[in-house]
Amino acid sequence: MPIDSTFEENREKVDTHQGHDVWGPVEEPEQLGIHGTHVAVDFDICLADGACLEDCPVDVFEWVDTPGHPESEIKADPANEAQCIDCMLCVDVCPVDAIDVDAGRAGRT
Repeated sequence: MPIDSTFEENREKVDTHQGHDVWGPVEEPEQLGIHGTHVAVDFDICLADGACLEDCPVDVFEWVDTPGHPESEIKADPANEAQCIDCMLCVDVCPVDAIDVDAGRAGRT
């Protein structure tokens, strides 16, 4: 199941991580929520294949450790989401549709 593109309406902001919002629910290590707002990554379905890190021309993503998560023990974190130029390459290359980019969403800095 792909990321919920209406997560801002359907989920609660529960935390911040490296300057971006985290949308719950979060119950570590199994459930990690959605990280980011303008550039959102559903950590619960991210497989950590690295395509978004490789293809992003402005280095929005960084690896973050997520030990014990059932899908992968690292995730592509949108740590630099303010750098996003809305090219959508990350959305296009994600094999599990874990990324959603929307310049109109709140949180764009």
